[in-house]
Amino acid sequence: MTESQRPSGEYPMYPSYGNGDAAYPPPPAHQPAQPISTGPGTTVWPGSGGAGHSGGDHYGGFGQGLPQPAPQPSGHGRRARRPVALLAAVAVAAAVVGGITATAVGQFAGTGSSGTDSGSVVSGTTVSQSSTGTVAGVAKAVSPTIVEIGATSTAGESTGSGVIITSGGEIITNNHVIAGASSIKVTLSTGRTYTAKVVGTDADKDLALIDLEGASGLKTATLGDSSGIKVGDQVVAIGSPEGLTGTVTSGIVSALNRDVTVAKDSEGGQEQGQQGGGSDWPFEFGGRQFNGDTGDSTTTYKAIQTDASLNPGNSGGALINMNGEIIGINSAMYSASSSGGSSSSGAGSVGLGFAIPVNTLKADLDTLRDGNSS
Repeated sequence: MTESQRPSGEYPMYPSYGNGDAAYPPPPAHQPAQPISTGPGTTVWPGSGGAGHSGGDHYGGFGQGLPQPAPQPSGHGRRARRPVALLAAVAVAAAVVGGITATAVGQFAGTGSSGTDSGSVVSGTTVSQSSTGTVAGVAKAVSPTIVEIGATSTAGESTGSGVIITSGGEIITNNHVIAGASSIKVTLSTGRTYTAKVVGTDADKDLALIDLEGASGLKTATLGDSSGIKVGDQVVAIGSPEGLTGTVTSGIVSALNRDVTVAKDSEGGQEQGQQGGGSDWPFEFGGRQFNGDTGDSTTTYKAIQTDASLNPGNSGGALINMNGEIIGINSAMYSASSSGGSSSSGAGSVGLGFAIPVNTLKADLDTLRDGNSS
């Protein structure tokens, strides 16, 4: 065994390099690695295992060891937590943005972000979301748009109903309610009274348009679509039977496309002129006359039949679907005791009423506004 040439505790001392046998050991392929300074008080030698080495594995020989990782600074724990904090911040920001987006979408869609009813409306109606499909909800929403009409003529006074269709006071009613009237008074659901003038009439369809003088900001009804109604659909009627303003009844659509014949002028139906507002407007149905004689001048139209209770004074009022949309204008009601030709307002409704489909009204509205009368 060759004796070590290195004095104890010192680094190897190599003979001068040359070509002779004395050149032992052979020169290294590169300069010896220098110590790595990692921080105050610590020095790491790469793989030498010599004095001053602190920690790490020993691989023996210069240049073959891997530098040992420097100790982490005291702030290591804080840096390790930063990704977690960053992720939390990102999550919070995403939640906020998501909430804002959902709210904006809800507003554009017409729905609130909360589950409570805040008066949101069903599209095309004024019935609140929570009350849709209920008689109470329909009555609350539509009653402010239904008025009582008092018409004075040479034959006396009569009472009917009407529907507000513009905030400025345009009101739809039956032609027979205001036919021959010398003056018209309209009472709102609030009790306020206006004078009204006739804009246009269509006796062939038993429709009339009147306008309140000096009115503004009135709540208006929504005109629906009568083409989609079916037998059995639930409906609500609102009017002023016997002068009882804002009376609500309900029932179903009992038949469609009934041929109803009514008088075209006031003379055929002026048995309506009882004091107190009784208005038994005569009509023909199924080859028989009801509520008196219709006279010689008559008109026939296709009507919606309903079993919602209609009484004298309901004429011109609204027949409403469960979304709060007007689907018909009530025009005739059967009073059993008057079927023989006599007239009586005391018999009341027997569940046989008729309404002019709202699509008939909508098709005629421009003509009425033009002031045409027929």
